[in-house]
Amino acid sequence: MHNYYRYCKGLTASLVCAVLLLPVSASAQAPAPVYEARLLHEFSTFDARQGVAVNERYFYAVNNTRITQHDKLSGEALLQWDGGPEGSGLLTHLDGAVVMDGKLYAPHSNYPQWPMTSSIEIRDAESLQHVGSHSFGVQLGSLTWVDYHDGYWWGTFGNYDIVQDGQSEPYGTTAATTLVKFNADFTILEQWQYPAALQERFTPMSNSGGSWGPDGYLYITGHDHPEIYVVQIPEQGSQVQWLATVTVPQIEGQGIAWDRSTDA
Repeated sequence: MHNYYRYCKGLTASLVCAVLLLPVSASAQAPAPVYEARLLHEFSTFDARQGVAVNERYFYAVNNTRITQHDKLSGEALLQWDGGPEGSGLLTHLDGAVVMDGKLYAPHSNYPQWPMTSSIEIRDAESLQHVGSHSFGVQLGSLTWVDYHDGYWWGTFGNYDIVQDGQSEPYGTTAATTLVKFNADFTILEQWQYPAALQERFTPMSNSGGSWGPDGYLYITGHDHPEIYVVQIPEQGSQVQWLATVTVPQIEGQGIAWDRSTDA
């Protein structure tokens, strides 16, 4: 017996919508089973480099310093916020987005600079005008995604095994990648580590995307592999449970987003 869910995902030149074929339950003790997604739609977009967000009318393709609003049915580009060439403005590395109550919440970091700093940049989902910002300063790493679920904000602070140009040590080490739970003011309430086997799928990069599904599971991606990982918060302990892997040959890691405006 299977549940069928729909997701949309941004990649370098297009945005993909697919159906996930997942079991109703999976054992946290056994090796994570592998399933395959089926392609539904693909849209051409010039900004789907880092992530994607979606609401009832639009999808938003996110690049490092640009966000483009598209018609969700036709894929037509309607509006764009452009922060200028990378490194020329206040923002340097947007890494995804989520739409909540008419606002677009986009995680931002100073990647690949050191020390790592992060913020959440908030824009009006209709006009793309900047309406707010929350700075984390130097904390747990580079914030790569945020989402809202069960009355709380969630996100991951990424860390990396790669050594950046001009540095002599790994950029935080992938093992330090941390899933966090925030309150409404983005104060960190709890933290979890990803299991070592999942960290191996991230390395040398990190967890790049995340979106809570309607089934109550968290769906995450790495940076490079065409895979989505289904995880859940443990009842005990501080390590996330890896339940399943969904292969999506049309993607290359990075951001994902559930379309919560429809059950189709």
